[in-house]
Amino acid sequence: MTKPATFEQFWPDYLRAHCDRRSRALHLVGTAMGVLCFALFLIAFHPGWLIAAPVVAYGFAWAGHLLFEKNSPATFSHPLWSLRGDLRMVWLTLTGRIEREIARVGVALE
Repeated sequence: MTKPATFEQFWPDYLRAHCDRRSRALHLVGTAMGVLCFALFLIAFHPGWLIAAPVVAYGFAWAGHLLFEKNSPATFSHPLWSLRGDLRMVWLTLTGRIEREIARVGVALE
């Protein structure tokens, strides 16, 4: 397999690593809680919230990989594309378009 040169080449691989609906749900919860922690940091300007944001977000996401996907998070190989992929996946989930996107890129769901 060739290493992706662009995010658009990376995106189908990212979705393939997130076939399990339960894992995607944990990503959604983690991302939402991470955003909330970051918002609380901006409001309270307490560094604890800033530290909690990635810990909470990645904790939920990595649990999904460990428990359901049985694979390594893309964070380790492509950290920025992984973050972008997570935000895109969460947005598509919230807008009800994730299944259509998964079918569009040709990823088989488990």
